[in-house]
This record gives sequence, structure tokens and C-alpha cells, in this order.
Amino acid sequence: MWIWILVVLGAPLGLVLAGVLFVLVSIRTGFAPGLTAVRRFNRRFTNRHNMKTAGQPGATASVIRHIGRSSGKAYETPIGVTEAGDQFVILLPYGTNPDWLKNVLAAGTAEVVHEGVTYRANEPEVVSTASIAPLLSRTDRMAKLFFGVESALRLRPTVET
Repeated sequence: MWIWILVVLGAPLGLVLAGVLFVLVSIRTGFAPGLTAVRRFNRRFTNRHNMKTAGQPGATASVIRHIGRSSGKAYETPIGVTEAGDQFVILLPYGTNPDWLKNVLAAGTAEVVHEGVTYRANEPEVVSTASIAPLLSRTDRMAKLFFGVESALRLRPTVET
């Protein structure tokens, strides 16, 4: 009987644990195929769920609106934003390769919807997390350590009218 319980409960738990380890190792080591798999999963499942509340007051995610550098198509991507004085800081756990980041850097501007307010964000700059460590929230500092995040995007926001 206990073997049946272990088989029934152990397999799903084992798969979840393996998935968590895969994500952690891929992000910490920068393992490109792993990062690609995690990004695709998030784009297909996690981002769709986060977009339901992203950008609203009290939401865990904000929204960055950007234009495709090749297609010219408008996109919205959920992101984590930290307000740091007169700037926004966005940790880059997937490195500097995500399409949304390339689009923002190519355009030099984007819109960020954060806490129910839409901002025009200019002067995008990829910086090391070490250079902005004092600006990071406690949650961001923990994520930086846990996932080994080395880069962040810094933006200068102005309120849209």
C-alpha cells in the first residue's frame, strides 16, 4: 500500500522538483537551451496569467509596452519593476537576450504601466546589478542572489498625460 502512495504522490512531486531544479540551474548558469525553454514556457503559460492583473495597483507584475524591431508590431510583456528614485530598474534573470529587451533597446523608448499609472520610459540602459545594488528592493536582492542575476535594465520614466 505505501509503495502505491509513494508512486502516486512521488512521481508528480519528483517532476515538480526536477522542473524547479532545471529552472534554477538554467538561470544561474546561463544555460542557453534551458533559458530558451523557460522563456517559452513563461511566454505560453505564466505571462498569460500575469497579464490579467499586470500594471494594476498592488499587482506583482507591471507591463512594458514595446514595438517589435523587425515587425513594427505592438507587444505587451509582464515584468517586475522596482522604483528607484527617478528611475525604474528591471532585473534580467534571462540575461540580455529576451526579445522585449532587444525591442526596447532598439527603439530607445517604451511605455511602462506600473501601479495603474502609464509612464513613457526613455534612455534604456543595461547595467550590472552590482552597480545598482543599493537601489534594489529586498525581494530583488534575494532574487539576484538566488538566481545569480548579473544584469538589469534601467529606464527613466515620465508620467503620460
